[in-house]
Amino acid sequence: MQAAPGVPARLLESMSYSLLAGGKRLRPILVLLACEACGGDWKRALPAACAMEMIHTYSLIHDDLPAMDNDDYRRGRKTNHVVYGEALAILAGDGLLTLAFELVARETQPPEVAAACCADLARAAGYAGMVGGQVADLEAEGKTLSSVEELEAIHRRKTGALLTCSLTLGARVAQADSATLEGLATYGRCLGLAFQITDDLLDVRGTQAATGKAVKKDAARGKQTYPVMLGEEASVVRAELLVAQAIEALRPLGSKGQSLEALARFVLDRDH
Repeated sequence: MQAAPGVPARLLESMSYSLLAGGKRLRPILVLLACEACGGDWKRALPAACAMEMIHTYSLIHDDLPAMDNDDYRRGRKTNHVVYGEALAILAGDGLLTLAFELVARETQPPEVAAACCADLARAAGYAGMVGGQVADLEAEGKTLSSVEELEAIHRRKTGALLTCSLTLGARVAQADSATLEGLATYGRCLGLAFQITDDLLDVRGTQAATGKAVKKDAARGKQTYPVMLGEEASVVRAELLVAQAIEALRPLGSKGQSLEALARFVLDRDH
């Protein structure tokens, strides 16, 4: 990451610490695969893919703060606030969030596609998407939700919104038609819920060495999760159904959707 004149070195270091820490890079990969599946050149989608990873990383930095999930480890290393302090961690997250929009606006062509991508990002990351989902998730701690549908309404925003946006960004860069955009959005919505289910299962079944973060924390916080509401085996079945629905939404793409299909299967079988 290259600093603009006058940017404090410590801020840049803090932003880079979390952004370059590793991880699955699922969201930027979805941007590139969606662009390619729609017949576009994936290299043209790189700015949007990088922006998506910046926004995801910002969300992780803020999620790990003591006022939120209070986690000490992320992606196999100490969380940002543990290393740099809470104030700089908050500002590093803010820096990544805003840099994402600058990158898309400056580097994506043509300008009308850049504008549409910025609008998608703002909607998915903001109060109606990820931020709103995070608030609803916090409010649900220690409470009993009335149904799985209520739980899924939270996760469609908290987790699913950014995953779905990843698909639409790639499709927009490829200038896909509206029907293709909607098909990829359907794939993203199903994939997002399946991803959350496997995340919940990994908190129960996984290890810190494999996941790179603390496990078995959801129950201690009184969080409503799929294993709590459905049980572990039924949660696996639900995830398998959602992945099947996601793959079905790719059918109109034919062979161009094969990479996205393989990625959906990875989400189902992942151990981290």
